Amino acid sequence: MERDFATNLTGAAFLAAALMLWGGWMLLPRRIGAFFRPDDFAAIGARLQFWLWMYRVHLFGVVVTALALVALAALPAERSVQVLVAPGAAVAVAGLIVGAAGSAFYYHFGVWGTIELTAKPPDAVRGFVDSLRLTTEYVTCLVRFGRVFSGLGLLVLAVGLLRWGFLPPWVGWGAAVIGVASMALTMLLPDNWSVYTPVFHLLSLWMAATGVVILWSGIGTGT
Repeated sequence: MERDFATNLTGAAFLAAALMLWGGWMLLPRRIGAFFRPDDFAAIGARLQFWLWMYRVHLFGVVVTALALVALAALPAERSVQVLVAPGAAVAVAGLIVGAAGSAFYYHFGVWGTIELTAKPPDAVRGFVDSLRLTTEYVTCLVRFGRVFSGLGLLVLAVGLLRWGFLPPWVGWGAAVIGVASMALTMLLPDNWSVYTPVFHLLSLWMAATGVVILWSGIGTGT
């Protein structure tokens, strides 16, 4: 097993991504569903600065997750490995960035709407929520595509990891399970974001566990 600057940096990136991705989301005082509700803005406004910063941490966690996957794909030098690992990481990263773009919509309107609606009557709040409906329909599509693309990328990445054995088999199987679940739940079910929550927790756990094993044992030479 090889441990050097590259593997240590990759493992650290996985751990940082897991901490930011999961921690930022779990610490949000208010989590927005697929569509804004009138009572969301008062709840956000009660702890606006904390909500703003935790959402930023979560979004940075998405980007650091992308960095970690790219770093992992850069470690194996063999072309036969790269032909699966690199494209898988690339598609997963594309999905993550698309999903982050969708999440940025909720971040922006969560903050801006809270500021704009302070001390406004309920009718004004409901009118603002109604005005976001059409745009949000498009944004939910972005989020769903992001989940499907990231799931496909993780599945391809998993095949590469399992085929050549650079990490323990459970790392590859974990990525495969997350990838299949992400695609299946997104494409087969209507917009109900609560059903995706277990996949989010599993992804965060997989990122943390993969980071630990890379830092502890390094990367194998393949089989």
